[in-house]
Amino acid sequence: MHTLLARANAVSAFSLSTLAALTFFCFASTFFINYSAPVAISAANIVLKNVPEYAVSREKNDLGALRFDLNTDLTPLFNWNTKQLFLYLTAEYQTQNNKVNQVVLWDKIIQRGEASVVKLKNQHLKYYFWDDGNGLLGHKNVSLYLSWNIIPIAGTLPTWSGTGVYKLAFPSEYTQGRSY
Repeated sequence: MHTLLARANAVSAFSLSTLAALTFFCFASTFFINYSAPVAISAANIVLKNVPEYAVSREKNDLGALRFDLNTDLTPLFNWNTKQLFLYLTAEYQTQNNKVNQVVLWDKIIQRGEASVVKLKNQHLKYYFWDDGNGLLGHKNVSLYLSWNIIPIAGTLPTWSGTGVYKLAFPSEYTQGRSY
């Protein structure tokens, strides 16, 4: 006859193996799902200033500001393996100093059970739109796009982007005064 410790060890090993297999099947059942969604983005009130950035140096860098509209329905992204979504609006552009510049301008977390239809009108940026130099002045090809991380209950942390992109142009002169 086996001792009580040997029986407890066998039961716990079997339970952990079963839970590991179920967790893998939970991950595998949602791994190949397409998590893209249509996104409508627009921007207005685009302002550009040349101000000193005291956090890094006293050199003057471009600081952009704008207001944006964002519409998307993220309801299809939620399934039984989705815990939450981490949304972030990113600006991407190219300058002479850097081939790829990416700046996160706004973010939001949507928990399971919350309203997953995002409709923002005339929204301010949550984070500063700094450039590390003067690359925004007169820039005609800055892309805004919405991306998200799917936070699963079990599995990997995939990053997806919406299907809508908005291209904006910055003014060719700096704005004077307080006009944000």
